[in-house]
Amino acid sequence: MTAAPADLASARNEFLQIEAPRVEDGAAIWRIARDSQVLDLNSSYSYLLWCRDFAATSVVARDSPGGEPIAFITGYTRPERPETLVVWQVAVDHDHRGRGLAGTLLEALTEKATGQGVTTIETTVTPDNTASNRLFTSYAERRGAGLEREVLFDGGLFPEGTHLPEVLYRIGPIAS
Repeated sequence: MTAAPADLASARNEFLQIEAPRVEDGAAIWRIARDSQVLDLNSSYSYLLWCRDFAATSVVARDSPGGEPIAFITGYTRPERPETLVVWQVAVDHDHRGRGLAGTLLEALTEKATGQGVTTIETTVTPDNTASNRLFTSYAERRGAGLEREVLFDGGLFPEGTHLPEVLYRIGPIAS
């Protein structure tokens, strides 16, 4: 089931703040990523850096003014393709799942990114990540945008040897 636009509006009203992350949010974002049990967990240091260096291309949701993040999306623009926003990670705290918050955050990030000249979204998803597959497929459908899928990194490229392939989703053009 995908979130309809009305559901996204309802989810957005339910959460008081959607904004750029602050350095102080790094620890909470790391905990949400760790507790997701599906994301590749980066070091806590990397989340602090992400909040400092990529805040303009990332968002967090808070359920109270100045409260801890309850969900996040981290992203960056590709250096050789500044019109392309790469969505790095999407996670929602367990207690806030099932309300369309990931879709709401993706729409908020899109609004922010299109103002910076972004016309295309890219992300990678493992084939077994049903929630992310649904999130990005329904996002493309809502926006009437093209969706291309191709294997970006074969599982054999990863040093641990047990990683599933990463499928690149390219969505665009997106409009504000």
